Amino acid sequence: MEVPILKQGDFLIATIQAALTDADLLKLHYALVEQVGKHRSKGVIIDVTALDVMDSFATKTLRSLAHMVRLRGAETVICGIQPEVAFTMVQLGLTLEGISTALDLEEGLALLNQSTGKREA
Repeated sequence: MEVPILKQGDFLIATIQAALTDADLLKLHYALVEQVGKHRSKGVIIDVTALDVMDSFATKTLRSLAHMVRLRGAETVICGIQPEVAFTMVQLGLTLEGISTALDLEEGLALLNQSTGKREA
């Protein structure tokens, strides 16, 4: 399943709408890193609200993606981590250390606006 990537001003928003295979996660990874340069984006939001499971591969891939995006000059915010997913991640020792997280898309946009120095309209 391909994840749609929308351009919203200086930001890219990827909304994961269903569970992804490892191959789908890797496609998203490479597509976002490429599009950050193509659109000269200042930020990326990855909305994981629809996910009810995040295994070690998904966590590692998102962490790697955020670090690569930072190397390309943009910030990453992951939003919508469900309470059960957060609980399980902590129990398994899976972290998104160094990556901003937000409760929802609205908060994610506010974080990116703040970190990139943009004022909200």
